[in-house]
Amino acid sequence: MAVTRHSSPYIDTLLTEFPRTDWRLTGRISNQDVLESDLPVLVDFWAPWCAPCLLLAPIVEMLAEKYAGRARVIELKVDQNRSVSERYGIKGIPTLILFKGGAEEERVVGATSEEAISLIIERCAGTARQ
Repeated sequence: MAVTRHSSPYIDTLLTEFPRTDWRLTGRISNQDVLESDLPVLVDFWAPWCAPCLLLAPIVEMLAEKYAGRARVIELKVDQNRSVSERYGIKGIPTLILFKGGAEEERVVGATSEEAISLIIERCAGTARQ
């Protein structure tokens, strides 16, 4: 049985294996969308069999909507994207990596709160409250 986490139009889902170790994908996601994006990009590394990933899913979906236009959220199924998962040293899931300017800025491993993820996004988007 297939597991679908999100039906949100604010989240892009990566479903196929990337060629080699880059972000190219035939479809909606490209290298430019992640590593060359003008916006911060939060990549959610997850799996449908991972209970903490499924618990985090509604938070990620809500934050994708909240930060639409200021940050981008992309889901990446680790089982179907092993080369990307290996490239970024994913050892446990869920793992959230926030990219800014083509580089990893922040990483969170394990389930976390909405507030913690919001703070990371706001810091990288330059909108954090002082």
